[in-house]
Amino acid sequence: MSEGHEAAERKLVSYRTMDIVVAGLFLVVSAIVIADSLRLGINWRPNEGPAPGYFPFYIAVVMALASVFNLVRALPRTEAGAETLVTGPGLKRMAAVFAPAVVFVFATAFIGIYVSATIYIAAFMIAVGKFPWWQAAAVALGIAIVNFMMFEVWFLVPLPKGPLETALGY
Repeated sequence: MSEGHEAAERKLVSYRTMDIVVAGLFLVVSAIVIADSLRLGINWRPNEGPAPGYFPFYIAVVMALASVFNLVRALPRTEAGAETLVTGPGLKRMAAVFAPAVVFVFATAFIGIYVSATIYIAAFMIAVGKFPWWQAAAVALGIAIVNFMMFEVWFLVPLPKGPLETALGY
């Protein structure tokens, strides 16, 4: 193996490490939700029903228990846990998917979800799928129109809209 190939395939993170990190993060989120649920109240009020923190509290308790279970499973060093989760090239491929997704989320606030989704789908079809631009445009527009009809017209669920939808009267 050449030095360049070894550097490119360098092991970055093991399954064990990532299991521990994710379990820890979920425990932190669970603790935050539990604390806030206690502040809001977790009791069942007669003639009213559950207090605002009732359901979030119990969901967070289950999430915390599952996180503790996963953490306990991840702590012992095992052969399976030592396997590599991601290498350098793998991280680059994940970033190539994650970065456009972040841009899509932020663009939704400015140009609306339908236009953002159309651009996102078409860009992925062209860049990753190597589809011709006209096929990508047709699929992306078709999906946006079907989603618009489904959410805005049939289900009457308003989603974030931008200047295009405003110009069309929505």
